[in-house]
Amino acid sequence: MEGSLAGPLFGKVALITGGSSGLGFAAAQALGAEGAKIAIASRGGDKLERALEAFAAAGIDSIAVPVDVRLPESLDNLISEVESRLGKIDILVANGGGPTSKPAVDLTDEDWEQAIPLVLLFVPRLCNRVLPGMRERKWGRIVAINSVSARQPIPNLALSNALRPAVLGYLKTLSQEVAADGVTVNAVLPGYTLTERQDELSRAASARTGKTVEEVVAGWVANTPAGRMAEPKEIAAAIAFFCSPAASYVTGQALAVDGGYVRGL
Repeated sequence: MEGSLAGPLFGKVALITGGSSGLGFAAAQALGAEGAKIAIASRGGDKLERALEAFAAAGIDSIAVPVDVRLPESLDNLISEVESRLGKIDILVANGGGPTSKPAVDLTDEDWEQAIPLVLLFVPRLCNRVLPGMRERKWGRIVAINSVSARQPIPNLALSNALRPAVLGYLKTLSQEVAADGVTVNAVLPGYTLTERQDELSRAASARTGKTVEEVVAGWVANTPAGRMAEPKEIAAAIAFFCSPAASYVTGQALAVDGGYVRGL
């Protein structure tokens, strides 16, 4: 999958947090294939370096920057590093980690304190750092990778069920404030997807229920009308659309890419 000099995003700079694996990695691949210059960020280590090597092998102009999205000073360093090496950020894909899996009755103050920066606060913090330049240039794309739990609560994911709708409330408000500046703000809500996060959740559910991991996954699939879990590239395709010139009149939206999992209208 090589970046295209003729791609619709040629010359644009895209920052993807959580970009070393899973949905963030797939999103970076999709945007790189459209010609964007890619900055991937995660906590660092071998995984981040391997991701950068994969992009280089695919001919995608890319850099990798370690970050802890929970810390404002780390976000400051991330933005400074990306802009000094690639240029001003045109596209932000805000992708954070998933919070611990617990029912609401078991949540502690510490659980909330750890989850809020990881799931919620990093989104407005990143937006605040990239928006001034986007508004000045009259072009920008912000896409948050959220979850179907923002629309339909998932058992034993109380933190996600509470905080991910809050992200959507912030994004919807922001979208109305910056639309006239040529900046679109949207979210993608993945359903059950074949990523390391789902491996983590299936193991947690197995330990809690006594079911095997295979039985847990089978239950998820049975509750998904499509009859299977998503591939990361299917989520990435929706992200790439939101970032494209074709989506210039689409803002304030939260698109479920879930195989029909969410039952609400």
